[in-house]
Amino acid sequence: QTFTAWCNSHLRKAGTQIENIDEDFRDGLKLMLLLEVISGERLPKPERGKMRVHKINNVNKALDFIASKGVKLVSIGAEEIVDGNAKMTLGMIWTIILRFAIQDISVEETSAKEGLLLWCQRKTAPYKNVNVQNFHISWKDGLAFNALIHRHRPELIEYDKLRKDDPVTNLNNAFEVAEKYLDIPKMLDAEDIVNTARPDEKAIMTYVSSFYHAFSGAQKAETAANRICKVLAVNQENEHLMEDYEKLASDLLEWIKRTIPWLEDRSPQKTIQEMQQKLEDFRDYRRVHKPPKVQEKCQLEINFNTLQTKLRLSNRPAFMPSEGKMVSDINNGWQHLEQAEKGYEEWLLNEIRRLERLDHLAEKFRQKASIHEAWTEGKEAMLKQKDYETATLSDIKALIRKHEAFESDLAAHQDRVEQIAAIAQELNELDYYDSPSVNARCQKICDQWDVLGSLTHSRREALEKTEKQLETIDELHLEYAKRAAPFNNWMESAMEDLQDMFIVHTIEEIEGLIAAHDQFKSTLPDADKEREAILGIQREAQRIADFNSIKLSGNNPYTSVTPQIINSKWERVQQLVPKRDHALLDEQSKQQSNEHLRRQFASQANIVGPWIQTKME
Repeated sequence: QTFTAWCNSHLRKAGTQIENIDEDFRDGLKLMLLLEVISGERLPKPERGKMRVHKINNVNKALDFIASKGVKLVSIGAEEIVDGNAKMTLGMIWTIILRFAIQDISVEETSAKEGLLLWCQRKTAPYKNVNVQNFHISWKDGLAFNALIHRHRPELIEYDKLRKDDPVTNLNNAFEVAEKYLDIPKMLDAEDIVNTARPDEKAIMTYVSSFYHAFSGAQKAETAANRICKVLAVNQENEHLMEDYEKLASDLLEWIKRTIPWLEDRSPQKTIQEMQQKLEDFRDYRRVHKPPKVQEKCQLEINFNTLQTKLRLSNRPAFMPSEGKMVSDINNGWQHLEQAEKGYEEWLLNEIRRLERLDHLAEKFRQKASIHEAWTEGKEAMLKQKDYETATLSDIKALIRKHEAFESDLAAHQDRVEQIAAIAQELNELDYYDSPSVNARCQKICDQWDVLGSLTHSRREALEKTEKQLETIDELHLEYAKRAAPFNNWMESAMEDLQDMFIVHTIEEIEGLIAAHDQFKSTLPDADKEREAILGIQREAQRIADFNSIKLSGNNPYTSVTPQIINSKWERVQQLVPKRDHALLDEQSKQQSNEHLRRQFASQANIVGPWIQTKME
């Protein structure tokens, strides 16, 4: 509470304050402002970002400033302050109080804490019941605070009416008067002091130091200020100009140093959207970020010239900026910036046009590839079909005509495949970001195209081979039909003759039939050879079909006479021949018997006839 009030007593000079001491200093902004107010010096420009790194950088600037004043900061780091570590934050504030509110106190060759204690003892010595020996229990009854005020401003305190046994009233009276008339904010709580066996020494010292600064040496300081006011004002203004120049030059050079690599970066992006974002960022740079820096550069040169003029008029040495921060250094950096900027937008536009062409080519590749892949779908399966194995000759000829049409279609698609490969090659040459997937797809298409070509050639060979085989089989079937038909008719006639009933009256007639039958039997070996030849034609046709895995459908298209019919009828002929033999031999025997009887009858007729004739006469 005391430290918060002390900080606010200075921050209000800058028009602000804090509410929570371990939270409000976390971003470093009010901490830097506090140091500027109490020191009267300018700190480096704070970073306004909201990120942790910005906060840490700001707190580090404040700590660096404190360290520059000869203060050793033990175990106090920027991270703890940014993280809101209350213990570390209070320790840092106490360090600031010691350095800027207590360290410079000097009384009779004593300084800091001892000097402040001696000052309190000297000022309160005339007052009864006041014995200041420390900065804790000596202040519990509140009389010491009232004595300090009364010693310097007696009109504000009725000291004789104060009672030692009423510490709360005494303390509140001193706090209220100090706040109302001396512009010293209330930093302590009366009840806390009274109810604490040993009040906090740091809090008491902080509050008492405010009285010291409010009273001690006010008139002397005012007199000294009047004498050197003008000189200090001029020097301070010059110092401010120097600091401003250094700060502005540092910031500008840092911005140039940070911006040049960005402008020199010509790393292409993968997509149009990313390049368009780079173009938009560049245009923002030209429109938003660069103009203020141009103004800063102009203002820097104006400040430098103004400062040199003031120093010359005051008979002061010319201002020499830090190494690397001369106006010439800034001009060189700016020239480098302009050179880096030159051509950057043109490069961005060219890159966008290149990516647009790449996207167009990639889309063209995808469309052609999709069309081709849709066309090839099912083609491998179609070409791998073995439908020709069960096809007839007419079917084969139809399949060949269909295949010829497919070959024409395949040749027409050759151009598309070449275009796809050419586009893929161009995408590779233009360093397309997705070239691996394009190459993989193109390779798959080319591999499939080679497979289709091979399968097409194989199918044509298979169809043509099958056609030749079926033509051979067809010729055999035709030859079979041509020879089977007359042979079948011969067998049917033979069977008819062999089963034909015969009626003979003489031995000559039967012997003629036997002679004719013997003549027929003599033709049977040749007939059997013809039968074997006919069946051999059928077997050859079947052998060709079986050897080439051709599944013949149905019977011979040229005849209904099958090998089974021929064999069946031949067997019948073979069976009928011996039957005919027996029948003819039997008939021959009968005719021979009849002939014998006729001859007997004829001889008897030669004897009986003359006798009969004699009798008749």
